[in-house]
Amino acid sequence: MPDLRLKTVTRTQGNNKALKDGAIRPRTCELEFIEVDPLVSAFRRMVRGLEFDLCEMALTTYITARSYGKRFSALPVFLVRAFHHGAIVYNPGSGIRVPKDLEGKEVGVNRGYTVTTGLWARAILQHQYGVDLNSITWVLSGDEHVAEYRPPDNVIALKKGQQLLDLVESGELPAAIGLDTEKAEVKRLIPNAADAGFEALSRWGHYPINHLIVVRDELLESHPELAADIFHAFAESKRDYVRRLQDGEFRNPASVDIMHRRVMEITGRDPLPYGIAPNRKTLEEIIQYAREQRIIDRPVTVEELFAPSTHGLVG
Repeated sequence: MPDLRLKTVTRTQGNNKALKDGAIRPRTCELEFIEVDPLVSAFRRMVRGLEFDLCEMALTTYITARSYGKRFSALPVFLVRAFHHGAIVYNPGSGIRVPKDLEGKEVGVNRGYTVTTGLWARAILQHQYGVDLNSITWVLSGDEHVAEYRPPDNVIALKKGQQLLDLVESGELPAAIGLDTEKAEVKRLIPNAADAGFEALSRWGHYPINHLIVVRDELLESHPELAADIFHAFAESKRDYVRRLQDGEFRNPASVDIMHRRVMEITGRDPLPYGIAPNRKTLEEIIQYAREQRIIDRPVTVEELFAPSTHGLVG
């Protein structure tokens, strides 16, 4: 058993299950899995206190943290991908009918401005529906994981004691991003949102990345083989999951499994490619959107975001 034990946080899902079960193990370290619920609290704890050695993290949180010199680096292990057309909800009584109607309004954002779902949803509004994001006042229900970050002037916080869902239900806010609700008073703004996501994949290759893995820089510097070893272990676990998807081994597939199958049908490829090369377009897009939405104030290259020993890896 390796002497190096890493406190590791990653939510159990199909593509990392073999790793968490112990069927697959890295060569150079042992992963000591810690369960954190909700997972987003682990992002904050990692950003603010470096509490873990290896941690799943939202991509925009990481990009923001990196711009403030936080001492961890990403591996191009993209654990979670999703389509965000359904993340934009509205109150039908507010007069909103199409995305352009959001211009000039106040629109809620669940949690912080740098939440990855919010970034992707705003990018969809801007680049697929022609919405002027700067004309909207974004109303946050929470603060940022990266405490040093200051949002642009058209971003404000909810007043103390207010609840985002209540405001959208009442019509005081006409719309919001990131609310998970089936309330009759709140509808999804983009019709047939799931189909819209798959259509965007077919037309433009739009396939958002949400979560990746980060490792403390101190460990990467003192153990040069560590980044590649962890990458390969996660990649092997993912390949096991994709094989089982292809072989139809899931009798009761979860919604995410169904989504991955649909992505395979559309692209004819692995629905969860790891590595920079097969994901460069998406990574360049999210850097562009982070700049456009004033989440980062200087351009960065894709390679700057990832541990150097992983730049050429694909899994």
